[in-house]
Amino acid sequence: MKVYLSVDMEGVTGLTDPEEMHAGGRGYERGCELMTGDANAAIEGAFEAGASSVLVNDAHGSTKKLRIDLIDPRATLIRGPGKPQRMAHGLDPSFQAACFVGYHARAGVQHGVLNHTWMGKEIQNVYLNGEVCGETRLVAACAGFHGVPVVLVAGDEAVGEEARELLGDVETVAVKKGIDKFSAELLPPSVAQARIREATSRALDRLTDFTPYSLAPPYTLGVEWNSTAIAAGCSLIPGVKSVGPRHIEFSTDDFSQIMALFGLFSTIGGQIACGSGPYG
Repeated sequence: MKVYLSVDMEGVTGLTDPEEMHAGGRGYERGCELMTGDANAAIEGAFEAGASSVLVNDAHGSTKKLRIDLIDPRATLIRGPGKPQRMAHGLDPSFQAACFVGYHARAGVQHGVLNHTWMGKEIQNVYLNGEVCGETRLVAACAGFHGVPVVLVAGDEAVGEEARELLGDVETVAVKKGIDKFSAELLPPSVAQARIREATSRALDRLTDFTPYSLAPPYTLGVEWNSTAIAAGCSLIPGVKSVGPRHIEFSTDDFSQIMALFGLFSTIGGQIACGSGPYG
């Protein structure tokens, strides 16, 4: 049984402050350790349930957050920027299950800790086949494209609600309960990580209960930006069309193109937002 583990950071145990997720910020090193601890809890649960291998993908920001020196030695880690499939890199049809750890609610969700979709300030909303879409739905759809079911989502309470609404009887773990975007009621790491381990093992023990989250092609990605300049810049990419002053769309039968496109969007959006792009 091969298990794929995508690990984001905003939904990690104990974290509520953006500084804890950016190099040089207050509490950053501890944040990376807590992220690694949550990942290890899922890895341990997977092997308890009989996994033959676990592939971990560092899925946050520059994707250099997970501590390779602290990762469970039974797993392997994909780390570093430039990964074509971003949050789903390494995922393919050879896996029997996918687990998401450290995930967070989509942009605009009340009580969602550090809620956003893909980019924290530049994106207002993301849509997939016309329906609002967070990162959980986006990566679950990629997994479904490969025929792989998502069996676990761990993060804040709000993302658990989002995951169950989307995926049905998926195992979820709430490591914190949002008060506002930057505040939450937290579980201690020892408690939260024990729950992640137990839920991962439980999910894989009932693997036959899960089916992949699948959408019928063509897949249409819509992005509503906070800036007309970013929308205009992204619409220059071949195949991307403008459907409004701040809204762009892209359609394809290959979901891997959706994931890859977000990498280009992030580069363009980041450059224009910081004033160093052609619209700066």
